[in-house]
Amino acid sequence: MAYAYDDKNIFAKILRGEIPNTTVLETEHSLAFRDINAQAPDHVLVIPKGPYVCFDHFAAEASDAEIADYTRAIGQVVAALKVGPGDGGDGYRLLSNAGKDGVQEVPHLHVHIVAGRPLGRMLQPL
Repeated sequence: MAYAYDDKNIFAKILRGEIPNTTVLETEHSLAFRDINAQAPDHVLVIPKGPYVCFDHFAAEASDAEIADYTRAIGQVVAALKVGPGDGGDGYRLLSNAGKDGVQEVPHLHVHIVAGRPLGRMLQPL
């Protein structure tokens, strides 16, 4: 399957330093930063530094090192925010949208870590 990565997307510009961000964590292969349109007291985006459109693209083409780094970066952000049940927090939600039906607005893989308030049900039954 072919994925068309647009290097003019906002996250590519953030990675190139063209747009500022409030960095929470940076690793060799990942960047985590505060969402400028926060939906909860804690709302952090975690992106891989590589040009991946969505999770299935990342899973198919990223190196083992990139996959391990990204997964661990998400865990490190949750720990730093102290929102995980194991850290005494009240929980969090991970959300990643893909494609048109998933309402993906930026064509660069990103995971939202949302926490700090009750979030309600994610989807309603049909």
